[in-house]
Amino acid sequence: MRVFSMSPTCLDQSCSIKFLATQTKKRNVYEGDNLFGEKKNKYSYEVKLLKNLAPPLMTALIALSPIVNPPDSVGQTIEVQRGAALFSKACIGCHYAGGNIIQPGATLFLKDLERNGADTEEEIYRITYYGKGRMPGFGQNCTPRGQCTFGPRLQDDEIKLLAEFVKSQADQGWPKIENSGD
Repeated sequence: MRVFSMSPTCLDQSCSIKFLATQTKKRNVYEGDNLFGEKKNKYSYEVKLLKNLAPPLMTALIALSPIVNPPDSVGQTIEVQRGAALFSKACIGCHYAGGNIIQPGATLFLKDLERNGADTEEEIYRITYYGKGRMPGFGQNCTPRGQCTFGPRLQDDEIKLLAEFVKSQADQGWPKIENSGD
């Protein structure tokens, strides 16, 4: 393609206008040339895509943020963490992730708790305190002696916290709870 342009030339005090014919490259719009022959930035497509995706992504991020959806209360979150720590200390040896390595039909999942008549916090507290079947009791005043643990006993408030934690986890299908290790 030929493009004609005018350029002034001045020789010895006389100026004239010359018409120059120059060969130009054919523009390929698929290569990113614009009408003026300038190359577009090779990242312009990515930038445009990012600009289009940024608002919905930010909306989703904000909507799912814990700042927007805080737990019911900080105290409740702390109690869940305390329950998880106590469960890890006293129960996880037999009841890892709500299961039961000693007696498979007596897991801490809701269907087994219901089938075994232990689907309330009060019943979970009673079984944890006094024991039942192969499960030893952990209460301070647990009797008979053969039914109780030979390990450390738990305080009443600790057993209550464990019962609340187990019931809550059973209702949720035993989701993974991160423990700070304390």
